[in-house]
Amino acid sequence: MAEAPYLRIAADLRRRIAAGELRPGDRVPSTRVLVREWGVAMATAAKALSVLVQQGWVRAVPGSGTVVADRTPAKPPLGRDALVRAAIALADAEGLGALSMRRLAAEVGVGPMALYRHVPDKDELLRLMADAVLGEAELPEPGPAAWRPRLELAARAQWRAYRRHPWLAPILLNSLVRPPVLAAGLRLIDWSLRALAGTGLRRRVKLQVIMTLNGWVGGLAVSNAFEVQAEQDTGITGDQRQEADMAVLAEYLGSGRFPVLTEVMTGVEDVGLDEAFEFGLRCQLDGIAVLLGEH
Repeated sequence: MAEAPYLRIAADLRRRIAAGELRPGDRVPSTRVLVREWGVAMATAAKALSVLVQQGWVRAVPGSGTVVADRTPAKPPLGRDALVRAAIALADAEGLGALSMRRLAAEVGVGPMALYRHVPDKDELLRLMADAVLGEAELPEPGPAAWRPRLELAARAQWRAYRRHPWLAPILLNSLVRPPVLAAGLRLIDWSLRALAGTGLRRRVKLQVIMTLNGWVGGLAVSNAFEVQAEQDTGITGDQRQEADMAVLAEYLGSGRFPVLTEVMTGVEDVGLDEAFEFGLRCQLDGIAVLLGEH
């Protein structure tokens, strides 16, 4: 059985749209044009356009006729979580120096003012970013009962977060005494403080213990953050900078002005960041053991 004329007309218009001959927003042939081109009745031409409207290929625009519809999948509405995740991805890739409200708006495909419906300013955006990535820290429940393995887990959870997101440390360590208030940060401190329950330490000393441990982990992470940011800004790696400085270092060590340092460094390989963390963590925990009377 021959295909109905209106279906042949609709199929031809679909082909032209799919081939790009007619683009979104272009006017499609009017019923009068279709009548003339196909030699059909006005009702048949109108029925062909009606089929395309129902299928979503075209749409009627008052005053303009029938135009090709934009069939590009619509982006999901921008929410605060999606915005924060996009900001985290940008900071991970290019550092905090690349993160601006204008740049972020371009990344998510909206106007800059649209961002302010979700966050009042960049400071709040940074706080939300820090809260999100620190919230990824794995703190098992109920977790170890003994203080040492519990505090070790807490320190390692922070270190992993800092290593994954080097920009995190400068945000959290902007003020060690009064860091930004984060739900994830409060969770970490509460979880860590449980390690000192029943130790007999005064409440103030318990807070000092946690502040000292967290501050040491964060301080080591800040030095890494500066190196990562410098590499992102300049394209020069830390190893390349160190290699460039070797001649100056060799001159100083050969001058005889620093005999002890020269003796210690001779033949010793560089200390890596993770190695420094492992050594320092043992020293931190051993110091807390002395404080608790566990010699």
